[in-house]
Amino acid sequence: MKKVLVTFTLGTISILVIAFVFHHKLYYPSLPIENISKKEVVEKINNSDKQIVKLTNENSREWYITSERNQSEVDEIIKKMVSQNGWTFVQKEGSGLFFEKQGEQLIITTQKWTGNYLLIKIPSNFHE
Repeated sequence: MKKVLVTFTLGTISILVIAFVFHHKLYYPSLPIENISKKEVVEKINNSDKQIVKLTNENSREWYITSERNQSEVDEIIKKMVSQNGWTFVQKEGSGLFFEKQGEQLIITTQKWTGNYLLIKIPSNFHE
């Protein structure tokens, strides 16, 4: 009887821990953003019909996410979004896209976050 009780207790605890891990998306890698949780990030992209979704503003940066896996398509989405604010695309180096406007330079970087998502970091002044 004692073995059954111990097995049942360990099984229940295991199920609760697994449910907690999956509910809070703890199995995802850490985020470079502090003021939003992994769970919130995944919910925002999964609940949106847009190709690119704004996550948050943090430290004079705007963070976006996309589930698009084709990097060249993501680059084109970014170019279109930024050019609407008067910025002209100059070049791409690594994960950085370089833009210019009236002698100022804007650098936008992308970062893979899991195999399914790409994070995009844009300086907040791109709206100016």
